[in-house]
Amino acid sequence: MTENQPQQPKNQPGQSSQGPQGPERTQQLPMYGQHQQQFASQGGQPRMDSGPQGQRPGQYSAGGSGYPQFGAPGPHQGATPGPNWPIGPQPAAEPKPKPRAGLAVVALTALLVGTAGGVGGAAVYSATADHTANTPSVTAPLNGNQAAPASAPDGSVQSAASKVLPSVVKIAVTTQRGGATGSGIVISKDGLIVTNNHVVAGGGPGANITVTLNDGRTVKATVKGTDPLTDLAVIDADADDLTPATLGESGKLQVGQGVVAIGSPFGLDATVTSGIVSALNRPVTGGDDDPDSTTVFPAIQTDAAINPGNSGGALIDLAGQVVGINSAIKTAGGSGQSEGGNIGLGFAIPIDQAKPIIDELVAKGKATHARLGVTVGDAQSSDGLTSGARLGEVTPGGAADKAGLQAGDVVTAVDGKAIASGDALVAAVRSHRPGDQVKLTIVRGGKTQAVTATLGSDNGNPTG
Repeated sequence: MTENQPQQPKNQPGQSSQGPQGPERTQQLPMYGQHQQQFASQGGQPRMDSGPQGQRPGQYSAGGSGYPQFGAPGPHQGATPGPNWPIGPQPAAEPKPKPRAGLAVVALTALLVGTAGGVGGAAVYSATADHTANTPSVTAPLNGNQAAPASAPDGSVQSAASKVLPSVVKIAVTTQRGGATGSGIVISKDGLIVTNNHVVAGGGPGANITVTLNDGRTVKATVKGTDPLTDLAVIDADADDLTPATLGESGKLQVGQGVVAIGSPFGLDATVTSGIVSALNRPVTGGDDDPDSTTVFPAIQTDAAINPGNSGGALIDLAGQVVGINSAIKTAGGSGQSEGGNIGLGFAIPIDQAKPIIDELVAKGKATHARLGVTVGDAQSSDGLTSGARLGEVTPGGAADKAGLQAGDVVTAVDGKAIASGDALVAAVRSHRPGDQVKLTIVRGGKTQAVTATLGSDNGNPTG
């Protein structure tokens, strides 16, 4: 996330959009919260980043000095009281020792971070990479030993965090135009790290990527593979002694279950916050202005504090297993305002959906995705009682065509789970893999019927 203005929501009721990924959107919608990295343009002005092209206008995470300072003291009103106020002469104050410059710098840094990010206006989705011109000077805890004492009870936040902290890193991307930071999760001993595409892609070709490990070392890294469609990326760090995280199963999560977020909000590495699972399968839209790279995923929603810079970090259960990859937040702030930080609405990519993408990125540098082969938009009846995803153009020979779906059909459920919008159908399809069978509940001519479709593949070419 960066410190630029968020954009307005991109999915307004009744609008349709088009994207080629299965299902495809019928027309481009404005996006919920674009990523915004502060990579300055050639003219020296900051610009907002994107996914693969690095031109995401409008939002997403950021932190640092660009936030307005709220609550700053104003000028004193009235004259200073005299020496005899309130009554009689007062004893002379003993001279105070002069503060050390180093402590003053630390206090100022804390103040800037603590007051950053006012809120107000309509809420919008934002990415969670921290895009700042300069990395904060005070970011690491003085005590580098993050291990919990042996007495930490199993199932506690303390115990869970101690298991995963050695596997979560801070990622910095720098170019001649600026810099940005995010987070990552170690998945192999020899340096493979998973993160968000928007963390590493915004710098463009030739960007310098460094990784700060939990033990304080900083090593170089290169991009192994990226997938803008799912906002995932794998990088390869120059190290062979890392501690891989244990990947869990997001399919076992329950609403209300305790979870912990670990990452580098505002560049503050090894930060731990806790909360619960607020909702599951929440359709969240991100991406840049190019509809062909729009990201829609069935997110895990959590109230664990997630802020700019948490992108790519771990969402874990209380057993210390990674169940999600933090990717976006919903911030308060309208057009023309600096975006705020955490308001208790964070979103993570479920690890069950991320695993096959990660495997393909490691093996081939790109990934394949399930495809229904139809354009889709929102559907809502005039009385507001019926909603769903209205199908548009059906691709000849595609999965929808083979299943007998027709333009004008309204999909109201997938595998028994309600579908309220076009984005919900897109997210549901993308939660599957090519070749999976899905049961669609549709309304055609006022009658409800069930249709089974075998999902196709984009063959690693989501825009084709």
